[in-house]
Amino acid sequence: MSIISISIPKSMLEKIDEYIRQQGFANRSEIVRQALRAYLSEGKKLEDLTGRIAVTITLIYQRDARRGQITDLQHNYSSTVLTFLHMHVDADSCVEIIVAKGEAQTIKSLIQALKANKQISEVKVTLL
Repeated sequence: MSIISISIPKSMLEKIDEYIRQQGFANRSEIVRQALRAYLSEGKKLEDLTGRIAVTITLIYQRDARRGQITDLQHNYSSTVLTFLHMHVDADSCVEIIVAKGEAQTIKSLIQALKANKQISEVKVTLL
């Protein structure tokens, strides 16, 4: 098995360690492997899709992020983005849920653009 090194903010590491205790993971490596398996599985399913599809895209980002970049992306894909919901989770975080419908390739492009945005800490896609 290969060994890699990653940098994680202290606040995230504290959450990971708490989750490990709550869920009974053997160690940090196992939780990272589980997360990567889920991420690769999600990507493969989306990668294989063709034709018209519908998805929800859940974003989590810091409340002080420059909201304009996310709004611009939604405007650039206005023919695909049907609606969105924005909510303040706590003093530091926002969640946004986007409902999109259209050609798989266009939706894949939107998702990639969102994942490339460094202000967004998490992008979760659910196929409908």
